[in-house]
Amino acid sequence: MKIKVLDTTLRDGEQTPGISLTASEKLRIATKLDEIGVNIIEAGSAITSHGERKSIKEITSEGLNAEIASFARAVKVDVDAALECDVDSVHLVVPTSNLHIEHKLKKSKEEVLSQAIDASEYALDHGLIVELSAEDATRSEMKFLKEIFNQGVDVGVQRICACDTVGMLTPEKSFEFYKELSTINAPLSVHCHNDFGLAVANTLGAIRAGATEFHCTVNGIGERAGNASLEEIIVSLKTLYGKGQNYTIEDNDSSIYKTDINIQELYSTSKLVSRLTGVYLQPNKAIVGENAFAHESGIHADGVIKNAATYEPIVPELVGHKRKFIMGKHIGTKGLKNNLDELGIKANDEQFKEIFEKVKSLGDMGKCVTDVDLQAIAYNVLELKREQKVKLEEVTIVSGNKVIPTASIKLKIDDKDILEAGVGIGPVDAAIVAVKKGISEFADVELEEYHVDAITGGTDALIDVIVKLRLGDKIISARSTQPDIINASVEAYLSGVNRLLEDVE
Repeated sequence: MKIKVLDTTLRDGEQTPGISLTASEKLRIATKLDEIGVNIIEAGSAITSHGERKSIKEITSEGLNAEIASFARAVKVDVDAALECDVDSVHLVVPTSNLHIEHKLKKSKEEVLSQAIDASEYALDHGLIVELSAEDATRSEMKFLKEIFNQGVDVGVQRICACDTVGMLTPEKSFEFYKELSTINAPLSVHCHNDFGLAVANTLGAIRAGATEFHCTVNGIGERAGNASLEEIIVSLKTLYGKGQNYTIEDNDSSIYKTDINIQELYSTSKLVSRLTGVYLQPNKAIVGENAFAHESGIHADGVIKNAATYEPIVPELVGHKRKFIMGKHIGTKGLKNNLDELGIKANDEQFKEIFEKVKSLGDMGKCVTDVDLQAIAYNVLELKREQKVKLEEVTIVSGNKVIPTASIKLKIDDKDILEAGVGIGPVDAAIVAVKKGISEFADVELEEYHVDAITGGTDALIDVIVKLRLGDKIISARSTQPDIINASVEAYLSGVNRLLEDVE
């Protein structure tokens, strides 16, 4: 069965508190949605503002393959605003529950019915496709709901949609509700909100009951708890209603339900929408979260290395994602070796042991080590395994809001102990000053550049320090990665010094 997708990221999704997209941002998202195969893009609500109409016009003038729709209330002024934007269709929404009719509209059911039909006829007469949508349908009287839909179909509306506006359905009720509406002689759409975390499940229930179109947003964004998530519905339709096994990119699609969505572009679409809206995903978000295919080292990692299906229902590449092994104190040698191999890092037994111990040590500190962390640690260890002329024995820092930052260091240079101290504008500066004084007898090394990054978030993040040093006309870069910024800075500096001294010798 072919299922159409109406994406409302640019309308319902933009109603997420804090989101306000520019015209160029909306166009970028619309273009991406069109590229991945979305059938209908609800580009906004034309009546909202001049800027909204400008945004919708830019999208309609782009010549996209998707049908471009505008949200509209059942009033002529909204339809006129949509017509001004050259859209293909209107998502014409009319409240149908007693609660909305009596308390929001303060009208009778007869008035609401008449308004809905008049607006539908007006839009149809002006060449628009009409999807007649019942707001708060799931709390409406079924008799009245059917009456509006049937009269809408009689005047020519092409699609009908029942909205679970405040997410009151359960999967069982969803099936029953949409099953009854599926007897109406028109394509049926489902529009679910996620107030109880059931939007995707309720959408799937509706499709099983006969709905042939679903409304969704990328990443499930939307007002309150959001809307049904595009990526979760698409992957569920492909896998849970198909073979139900571990899916690879090469698998033939045996799902009962087909869509036009390019499933391998779901992750990139998610990232684009997240970046442009500023709504970042929780790491464990299904399908597209950063931890969706991340495994803690140990039993799971070992199983996935041997056969991904042991702990993954689909391969991450299916949705354009990547597998990650998150390492910590439970790391095993097989998992670590696999990660190093994937990063193209070769280490001898001694180097491997040191990398392993550094990862374990960070795990004991409550830190999870990502592939990025591991790469920095490994490069640091491989660099430090060079024969060092200058070795750090000890560094001590005194610093505070009423104390001049002071560092004392102990170096071993050619088996000779060197003690020095230095002051600076901060503890790192003081430490580097002390080191420079300690090596001054052997080399006049100048610090050309200093760059520091927190590799991962949090105050316990690994610190990656990169320095650029000069000795005469020779310039070299060096780095160090540690949880402590002072130790990382001194280690990076001395690593560069040793490489410069090697070249001189």
